[in-house]
Amino acid sequence: MASSEFYLRYYVGHKGKFGHEFLEFEFRPDGKLRYANNSNYKNDVMIRKEAYVHKAVVDELKRVVEDSEVMQEDDALWPPPDRVGRQELEIVMGDEHISFATTKFGSLIDVNNSRDAEGLRTFYYLVQDLKCLVFSLIGLHFKIKPI
Repeated sequence: MASSEFYLRYYVGHKGKFGHEFLEFEFRPDGKLRYANNSNYKNDVMIRKEAYVHKAVVDELKRVVEDSEVMQEDDALWPPPDRVGRQELEIVMGDEHISFATTKFGSLIDVNNSRDAEGLRTFYYLVQDLKCLVFSLIGLHFKIKPI
């Protein structure tokens, strides 16, 4: 990598009978983790959290992204965002910058039935890993249970 710059943002959400419900998190180059979870179900309130993570966490995040090989994927054949919802993943690693947008998936079956199942599976599994990491970090730091 020519530059050590790293940025990652993930968003998944939809607009439904409970309004705009979404989950979003981002890791900034300075190690700041921003997290937002908005579920209006039963008049729930938005959860917003911010914390700084250690360089070791950012390095592990970079490793996970590199190992996934998602930076080589292309979302041209992926299902576009629709009324079901949308997912967005943006990553800046060094001089590389990717930005993906696709629909929400109910399960791996939806992924396997797509036109680019292999590429979408890469995206799907990376997102699962990222969400697990973020939920663990937020849960450990703030003692809350994200949805």
